[in-house]
Amino acid sequence: MTGIAGKGCDILVPFNERKPVEEIERSLTTTYRSKIWSKFIKAIKQYELVKDGDKVAIGVSGGKDSMLMAKLFQRLQKNRQIDFEIEFLLADPGYHPDIKKLMLDNCEYLEIPIKVFNSGIFEVVDRIAKDYPCYMCARMRRGALYSKAKELGCNKLALGHHYNDVIETTMLNVLYSGNFKTMLPKLKATNFENMELIRPLYYIEEEHIERFTQKSGIWPLNCACMVAAKKIGNKRYEIKEMIKEFKKKFPDVEKSIFKAAENVNLDAILGWQKNGEKYSYLDFYDEE
Repeated sequence: MTGIAGKGCDILVPFNERKPVEEIERSLTTTYRSKIWSKFIKAIKQYELVKDGDKVAIGVSGGKDSMLMAKLFQRLQKNRQIDFEIEFLLADPGYHPDIKKLMLDNCEYLEIPIKVFNSGIFEVVDRIAKDYPCYMCARMRRGALYSKAKELGCNKLALGHHYNDVIETTMLNVLYSGNFKTMLPKLKATNFENMELIRPLYYIEEEHIERFTQKSGIWPLNCACMVAAKKIGNKRYEIKEMIKEFKKKFPDVEKSIFKAAENVNLDAILGWQKNGEKYSYLDFYDEE
């Protein structure tokens, strides 16, 4: 038996080849120091994602990204450079018992003290949002995590979005929504006072997350949603494939898309929004 693969993970380690958790944790700052650990620390410091006195809720879904993020936070806490607390949360959307067992086995293997609470999201999404299940599911999961995090006294919620998620989100907005909007490394919650969402994997590329997962004997879950499984064609996957094709001719295309959000020139765009207000370059044209 080799487990259940998550998205992108096609090499799985049998149970009897799983590494000791101490070795997995150590590999983060040795084998994966430049590709994972250093980029994690860069995001933490550059965007001030975690500070002394914070209590951070780690949203663990069972996928490769959130499992890695959980181990990174445990390692960060052990370093004692920042004085903060952590809670590991799983908003069970209605997993099949076998899927849930795999999830809990992973957490036990990695020594992640997960707190599981039922959210019933799959049932609600199937009833009210069959046409757009992923969007509604993501919103509901985030809301459920915010609520539980606040209940536990947390002031921050960490989600496992990575470098490629940022790039793909930018392109999704440009090509399908007609706006230039990216995924921010942190933002204040609109419906939960004094809560903040952070994305500590912001600089970490998906291929290195996959490699860490495969080598560590982690069996990541995909979304496990039977509602989404009925849908064919996913715009994010289409964007992912499009970027792969671009890379064949433009090897640095991912870096260029990512940097574009840092280098917006307001003197050379038609319009923008700020705090809900729309502006046109014509509003400032005569001031030049």
